[in-house]
Amino acid sequence: MALRLILILLALTVSGCASWPARFGGGGKVERPIVVLVSIDGFRADYIARGATPTLSRWAREGASGPMQPSFPTKTFPNHYTLVTGLRPDHHGIVNNTMVDPTIPGVTFSLRNAEAVTDRRWWDDGEPIWVTAEKAGLTSAAMFWPGSEADVRGVRPSLYAKFDQAMPGDARVDQLLAWMDLPVREEAGDGGPGTDRPDIATLYFDIVDTAGHEHGPDAPAVATALASVDQSLARLEAGLRRRGLWRRVVVIVVSDHGMAPTSPERVARLGPLASSAEAAFVQYGGAIASIEPLPGHEAEVAAEVTGPHEHMTCWKKAEIPARFAFGTHRRVPSLFCVAEPGWAILKADQTFRGEGGGDHGYDNAAPEMQAIFVAHGPGVRRGARIEGLQNVDVHGLMGRLLGIAVPADDGDPARAAGVLRD
Repeated sequence: MALRLILILLALTVSGCASWPARFGGGGKVERPIVVLVSIDGFRADYIARGATPTLSRWAREGASGPMQPSFPTKTFPNHYTLVTGLRPDHHGIVNNTMVDPTIPGVTFSLRNAEAVTDRRWWDDGEPIWVTAEKAGLTSAAMFWPGSEADVRGVRPSLYAKFDQAMPGDARVDQLLAWMDLPVREEAGDGGPGTDRPDIATLYFDIVDTAGHEHGPDAPAVATALASVDQSLARLEAGLRRRGLWRRVVVIVVSDHGMAPTSPERVARLGPLASSAEAAFVQYGGAIASIEPLPGHEAEVAAEVTGPHEHMTCWKKAEIPARFAFGTHRRVPSLFCVAEPGWAILKADQTFRGEGGGDHGYDNAAPEMQAIFVAHGPGVRRGARIEGLQNVDVHGLMGRLLGIAVPADDGDPARAAGVLRD
């Protein structure tokens, strides 16, 4: 009997289907909430206390909130894909913003390589929530999100937009609201992809991250960017209220990582062998460095890179500490380095660009790298302070909200248990 009870409880936890009537209360038909996942790229956890985000701060007071630990490395694409798959970068395969894959020879994945970004082969190691939702018969929409432009595992969001960094925040909100004007499937019938109102949608803002990189996390420009995004969030709320949808929407606001101040005076240098194009290929530098020795130079480059250094630590791929949950995927390079927060890893003769600003990618336990989490809407515990949340936990939370079974992930439902009412 005890075993049977455990199996029943586990099934309810995975599916989430039986929990919604209690959370919404009352009898009759229970409406599935509409989930809106909002990312404010580069929003450090402590930014919310700066007084520049009154709308977001109110949502936090009225809902559940707290700092959220990102995954390692604390880069944009890896952590955005973790948020929607629940998998660490080492498991979903987006291990860096720039990477190579031995099974895709001659191609370098990067944010600027549109062909690679839309190639499902880079994304298929994980299943994002919009793919799971579509397979479950729900409608998904992506107002920008890494991976949403590819047909991951053969499936795209019913509604999505090609990333355009120049598109203002308010215009992004207006596009999402326009999708919310579409008829619900029960009213419209099955008209095919793009004809139904979303059950789950993503929304992405990047100006806070841009300001942090260019000026540093404590600069007035960051406060200006925070205020601008907050006004867009207020626009989102007002638009949903006008449509009579606000009380049905669970909005989850997250970020991918924080930001640390950098300076030309804080530079950690790679040695001459790793810096030589004849001995090694340095694929990525800055907060982290990916180093691949060239044939015939493996031992000497590894010895130089993994030796003692000031302000950075380097490992062979197989020796990266277990707490990072990183180093088994085929795309992780042979040698990997991480700098102390605020320091930059450069080649021996490489010049630090600019006069200093901000960067991320550092140890995911560093205070400067902590991300934000705010959930608001029906079923969310009011005024809850969530401690110990990790970004791998968001995926399962969305599955429970939508009432769909999601693939196994690296999250722990116990860490997110305080977000939703019993």
